[in-house]
This record gives sequence, structure tokens and C-alpha cells, in this order.
Amino acid sequence: MESIATYNVSKIYNDQKDYAVSKIHASVPGSKSITNRSLLLSTLANGETILKGVLFSDDSRHFLSCIQALGFETTVDEENRRITVKGFGGAVPKNKASLYVGSAGTAARFLTAYLGLAEGIYHMDASPQMRKRPMAPLLSSLKELGCEITCEELEGYFPFTLKGHGFGKQQITINIDHSSQFLSALMISATLAGEDFTIYTEGSHGMAYIEMTAAMMKQFGVTVLRKSDNEFFVPAGQAYQPLDYQIEPDVSAACYFYAMAPLLNLPVLVSNVHFQSLQGDVEFLRILEKMGCTTNETPEGICVYPPVSGTYEGITVDMSACSDQAITLAAIAPFAKGPTTITGIGHIRFQESDRILAIETELSRMGIRVTSTEDSLTIYPGTPTPCKVHTYDDHRMAMGFSLIGLRTEGIIIDDPMCCRKTFEDYFRVLDEVISTVKK
Repeated sequence: MESIATYNVSKIYNDQKDYAVSKIHASVPGSKSITNRSLLLSTLANGETILKGVLFSDDSRHFLSCIQALGFETTVDEENRRITVKGFGGAVPKNKASLYVGSAGTAARFLTAYLGLAEGIYHMDASPQMRKRPMAPLLSSLKELGCEITCEELEGYFPFTLKGHGFGKQQITINIDHSSQFLSALMISATLAGEDFTIYTEGSHGMAYIEMTAAMMKQFGVTVLRKSDNEFFVPAGQAYQPLDYQIEPDVSAACYFYAMAPLLNLPVLVSNVHFQSLQGDVEFLRILEKMGCTTNETPEGICVYPPVSGTYEGITVDMSACSDQAITLAAIAPFAKGPTTITGIGHIRFQESDRILAIETELSRMGIRVTSTEDSLTIYPGTPTPCKVHTYDDHRMAMGFSLIGLRTEGIIIDDPMCCRKTFEDYFRVLDEVISTVKK
């Protein structure tokens, strides 16, 4: 990368006239969501779990450092992307600890639920960014279950101290309007209740990450029964089992490369990404199909082919199941033949940045017409003008908006190193991929 301050996409700008290859082939690191879930599930299992294909990024390193601070024994091999964790069947080795979760939402929510339902005293703090993100629904549920919580600054936000006393009741209601992680966090820790436990939900949210959580719990030996749209039941008598566990490639990261298929009018294959993935972002490939692309699953991975016409359609799509890709779709939308409307994304206002506002602001600065509502965006076709893109310390803004620079000269990404949160080598990989495309 040319500097840690900015990244000039113009140096790899492609005018679509001359290509050195007939297909883009990319590889991406392991899934952030699966890595962090598997780290927690490993601590809950009774015995040694070996994790393979681990993502090493800011988020996963914070999660790892937290479980180490809690006294769990780990062996870390970054070069071979492996971590070994010795779990104690739900017991936490240290009953007092201070943890720093950085900006990792999964660490923030999952560890808070786990420790709030354990027996001990735990101080929790986070980055300035994570201190602004909502925690109140989860903290309210934990209080109702018997946890004593002292928020040191704003009520319902980091930093706070948890004084857990186990489960005071066998059912709880959680609002998931702002994050499905609140529900995932309670589901994973529900086996510690020792009795049947029921979680009811209020509000709405895409269920893709909940389905991932339930599938991974089942892989580790615990079944969650969804009795209705808003009722999740974890039967007593189950226990997590240690595994030799292979982590999937990160489909969220893969989607930035798949978006190049319509954008650059070239087929794109990402190694080892398949439709049976646990990750909901694989749905983004179906969105590309609606825009005119076609897909083919091969043993090596899914290949996305651009529209035969060489141009792609604007669409209206509910992205509640793959909202992390709203930025990706917004980045390629200006080059579509018609307007693109993205719905079902109100909760992304409460993520690393207010992503609806960030998308609207940065596209508008490029001269692209954008309209928004509380939970939707409409992007109209146009030719982006040169612009320094503000990333708002949001990794997905940096990665997603880099795509615009592959079709428009003069696009500079501010603070590209915010990608360390999930994909620290993104811009190096982007350089390598595009260098194979250009003669």
C-alpha cells in the first residue's frame, strides 16, 4: 500500500479496453463471523478445539486477547492460520478480569452475554467507535436474568462492569432491531442455564446471522429449536464438544471481488466460496444475478459471469439478509442502466458508521444523485467525479468504495488501514488482482 493515510485507486484504474486475462481469480481470508463464533464456542466446549483457516484481523485479535485474559489456554500460529483453544465446558478460568474489545461487535456482544451469565466480576471497555454502538437491549436482558451492571458513562453503552450470578430465570425477551448479535449472544450462552431456556424476540432483523449461529452451535453439539418466528428454545442437557474445525473463506470479503464481474465485464472466481456456505452474504450473488449476471458453482469455487450485453440493470432489492453488502451494491449502482433501490437496511445506521448516511454523503460528493429514507437508499445512474472518499473508520466503506475507482479516475480512499478490522491485506490483494487484469 502506498501509505497508511490514503490509497489512490487511480493507479489501478481500468478503462475496460485492454485485459491480460479472461477471468479474475481471487482468494480471501477466513470468515470474521465464523472465526469469532468459533473462538467463543471453543471456550464453551470441554477440551481442546483446533481452529483452521482462522482470520487474523483487528476484530479477531481483540476477541482472542479477551479469551486469553479470561485465562483460557491458547496456541496461536498466524502463519498457518491456526488457533488451539482449551475449553472448560462453560466455566471461566478467571472470575475477575478487565477486557478491551476494541471495535469488534461480536466480541462486545458475545462476551458480554457469556460473562454476564457467568459468576464473576468483569470490567468491559471498547474503542470510541464501539462506545457509540448500542448495547442497551442486551444489558437490559442480562439485568433481568440477575446480572448487576454498572455503566460508567452513558447508560446502555461501554464501558461497564458486569457482576454475574448465573441465570435467574429460564426465559427472556430481547429486541433485535439494532443488531441480531444480541440474539446470537444469548443463544450461544443459553446452555449454561442448566435448564430449558427460551428466548423471545421483539423487532425485526435479517435472520442470516442467526441461522449461522444456530448452524455452528449444532456443529459443536448444541441444537436450538425455532418454535415460531420470534421464539428460540434451547433444550437442557446439551453440551458443546471440542472439534477439529475448518473455517470458511469470508464471503463478505469475496463479494468485493464478485462485484467486479459486472463492473469490469469479466468473470470472477473466488477460491473455495460455495452456495452451501453458512454465511448469509452469499445471497449477494443472487442479487448480481438479478442485475444480469450468471453464476456457476465449480469444485474450485463459485464463478460469477457478467451480463452478456456488457451492461447491468438497476434493481430494487431487500438486503436485510446480507446488509453488509449494501455498501458494495451502492458502489456499483451508479454504473447500472437504471436506478437501484436498497431496502431493509435501517439497522446499518447503528454499525461502524451510520452507513446509510455515509453512502449518501460520499456518492453525493461524487456528483451521484442519491435519496434515502430511514431504512432505504435509491442510487441513480451517473458518472462519478474525482473524490477523496471519507471512510468514517468503517472498513466496509473503504473496501466497497474502492470499487468505484476501478471505473472512475481520481478516487482516493482516506484511511485505508481501517480495513485491518476484518481484511488487513485488502488493498494489497486488490493491487495483485487488478495487476493480473491489466496488460
